[in-house]
Amino acid sequence: MKTRITSARRRVALALAAALALAGCAGITPSDYRAETPALSLERFFDGPLEGWGMFQDRSGKVLRRFHVTIDARWEKGVGTLDEHFIWSDGERQRRVWTLKRTADGRYSGTAGDVVGEAQGEVSGNALRWRYVLALPVDGRVWHMEFDDWMFLIDDRVLLNRATMSKLGVRLGEVTLSLHRR
Repeated sequence: MKTRITSARRRVALALAAALALAGCAGITPSDYRAETPALSLERFFDGPLEGWGMFQDRSGKVLRRFHVTIDARWEKGVGTLDEHFIWSDGERQRRVWTLKRTADGRYSGTAGDVVGEAQGEVSGNALRWRYVLALPVDGRVWHMEFDDWMFLIDDRVLLNRATMSKLGVRLGEVTLSLHRR
């Protein structure tokens, strides 16, 4: 009898997990913002010095770390380079250099030293959805964390970014960032 109950619970759990996974697929897409202005051009916004302030919150909403970032951004011959320098509230310093390329109308790919594979992005209207896997060092181990970034151009000088961090589909935290053109 116990085997049947355990088996039945597994089937219910699998069905619930499948339903939740399918529900997550029916979310917002960049094209939902196609009429929003000002229109975001990565080549225009990410060209020149940028400065930003942000924070990382765990899944309960508690702010665990804050940061300041400066970015030297430039485009040459269709290739974008974002040289990011972070200073975290606990004193840690970090650098990430992104290389961006337009792959199709409104679509971009990107690489960085701590990004697993290629990041994929889509711009529509004032929004960019940017997805990638980051190799994140935690307590002496490296975790591959999925990031789902949404960036929104507010005006010619300000871009807001909200990124959800997850592992195996479980949301673990969020990064919020305000970027300003200098």
